[in-house]
Amino acid sequence: MTGQMSAAPRTRTRATLVGMTAILMWATLGVFGAGSGAVPPFLLNALCFGLSGGLALAFLALRGELSVLAQPLRVWAFGTFGLFGFHFFYFTAIRNAPPVDANLINYTWPLLIVVFSALLPGERLKLHHVIGAVLGLAGAALLVTRGGSVSFDPAYALGYGAAVASALFWSIYSVISRRLGAVPTGAVAGFCLMTAGLSLACHLALEETVWPSGAIQWGSVIALGLFPVGLAFFTWDVGVKQGDIQVLGAAAYSAPLLSTLLLIAFGFGAFTVTVALACLLITIGAVVAAKDMILRKPA
Repeated sequence: MTGQMSAAPRTRTRATLVGMTAILMWATLGVFGAGSGAVPPFLLNALCFGLSGGLALAFLALRGELSVLAQPLRVWAFGTFGLFGFHFFYFTAIRNAPPVDANLINYTWPLLIVVFSALLPGERLKLHHVIGAVLGLAGAALLVTRGGSVSFDPAYALGYGAAVASALFWSIYSVISRRLGAVPTGAVAGFCLMTAGLSLACHLALEETVWPSGAIQWGSVIALGLFPVGLAFFTWDVGVKQGDIQVLGAAAYSAPLLSTLLLIAFGFGAFTVTVALACLLITIGAVVAAKDMILRKPA
């Protein structure tokens, strides 16, 4: 009995670290997205989710685990609308509001995860979780606005509403995933394929087709499908189901920071005082939120 109890914190910490790899992969979205050229967003979504879902399906088939896809309709609806809904509303937001404003509103999702986690059985929302998430939000706000001010114009109400919806979709998806811990992570393969199909339908209805051109653009699309729009969703699933969801929420603010640093490293930007301050705020926020995990005494 004692051995089982001491193993639980180690399992939780391990799952949290697995979930954090998703944040690292999402940090590459900016670089790979820039490298993908002028491919319209819904077509890019369809290509990436189609690749990730197809590879995951093949992996399940090789392991003889296709049975994990036999889930109730409510699970399929939840997973598909979680992945597709977030991207649909995010794309709608940046098309109907200034991108800076839309991104700032969208980046409230990590804070919402921390807050909503208080509703989960067995979870306790502590003050340092909230402080860490708020510090992360402040750092993300600095990055998105580049240290400037934001003025919300009522004329962009549709875009603002869509940005709120995207933040709500992803935070609710992440938190409710915890309640569906019995659903195997492999089922995410089906959610990816359904998201690819819905994205393709949106592309055909709303966008002009522009395919990737050349090895760099196709390579960037493949990299997106393998990592930030692929494997990341599987490792995030492990993290939110078995790890410390408050720590993951606060740590998620490192994604825009790391993305910015990668863009700078590849010549798409410059390191400024604003970036340095954002780095400090997000790092401090993540450490504060993870206080319990960092200071936990070994069993």
